[in-house]
Amino acid sequence: MNIILYAVPFFFLLIVIEVLLEKAKGTDYYRVNDSINSLTAGVLSRMAGIIKLLVPLTIYVVAYEQMALFHMPSNWWMWLTAFVLYDFCYYWNHRLGHEMNILWAAHVVHHSSEEYNLTTALRQSGSSFFSWIFYLPMAILGFEPLVLITVGSLNLIYQFWVHTRHIPKLGWYEWVFVTPSNHRVHHAQNQIYIDRNYGGVFILWDRLFGSFQEELDEDPPIYGIRKALKSWNPLWANVHVYAQLGKDCWHAKRWQDKFLIWFKRTGWRPADVEQNYPLAKVDLTKFKKFDIQLTMTNKLYSVLQYSLIVFIGLLLIMNIADFTLAEQVLVVLFVFYCSISAGLVLENNPLAIYLEWIKFALIIITLIIYPLPVWIEWTLGISILINGLFLLFKKQDIINTPESMIKALN
Repeated sequence: MNIILYAVPFFFLLIVIEVLLEKAKGTDYYRVNDSINSLTAGVLSRMAGIIKLLVPLTIYVVAYEQMALFHMPSNWWMWLTAFVLYDFCYYWNHRLGHEMNILWAAHVVHHSSEEYNLTTALRQSGSSFFSWIFYLPMAILGFEPLVLITVGSLNLIYQFWVHTRHIPKLGWYEWVFVTPSNHRVHHAQNQIYIDRNYGGVFILWDRLFGSFQEELDEDPPIYGIRKALKSWNPLWANVHVYAQLGKDCWHAKRWQDKFLIWFKRTGWRPADVEQNYPLAKVDLTKFKKFDIQLTMTNKLYSVLQYSLIVFIGLLLIMNIADFTLAEQVLVVLFVFYCSISAGLVLENNPLAIYLEWIKFALIIITLIIYPLPVWIEWTLGISILINGLFLLFKKQDIINTPESMIKALN
């Protein structure tokens, strides 16, 4: 966790460099709404991790202490072995994350962006509850929990730079490692690219297990998912496939299907559900990115909101031991609330104006009745200022027009 925290400033520096490169080259790989949505999903993932990582880490520790066949010495070959083995486990975790309905429901958030840039790398799931299972073999082989966390962090950091369209194919490097080119394939929804290139660091696993696909000049990647998200709400991005599975489970007539739907191949639906509640088929020849026209005020407000969310989230993670449980819950809920509200602002959703007023009132009440650390009070004070200015000057701009709604749904 600490390694990733130290890497965060470099992530944002590289994003700034890529944006400047985009301006210089005149490309169109960034949109404010998409980038904010991806980055906010990343913050929510970190916030959710505070809660959901405790159980799997505890299970790993128990497995290591009670079931380890060996105790690996602390030397360079142990670290190298752990790094390679982690990526092997990651490959199967990632592959099953695309091939099983319930695992895809968690992983889909990372693929739901219709852009492909460095912010996409930070678009991580906050609802991945089962991935830890794939790494238990490392505990049984005797790799300490600290080793798992360290090599896992390094693996995740490596994956950041491959989420770019600005780097072409890299010759011999393409044969061994994951690169921007072969990972662009992984994020594409073209038929030839679907469910390919699962490696985190090494593309060798894909070559060995038959899941490799080269990027083709004649078939440029179309990014996103077949059932488009069509929303800038980061919470909905995390739960929309769960919601669809839940509806299909409810509508299925056979109890067997109600159970199987969660564990079948991604996209599988019971025959009766498919017949009675068909989903629209995707025609990529008519593909159009989801977009909503925004005023500069809405864009600026969303950027400021996101900056505030990042600041609060990072300080919480870095100083988690200094917070009481009540304060941790309060901060996490505040971040979730701000994230949802910012998403609605990006959608020009009329609900956003009401959520902003409620937030404005709740912050004032909290500051009056609840003693908080000074930095939180200052942060909430800044939030009130930003929130108040937005409500004062642009409270009417957030209301949808028929034209913007039509554009959003097309």
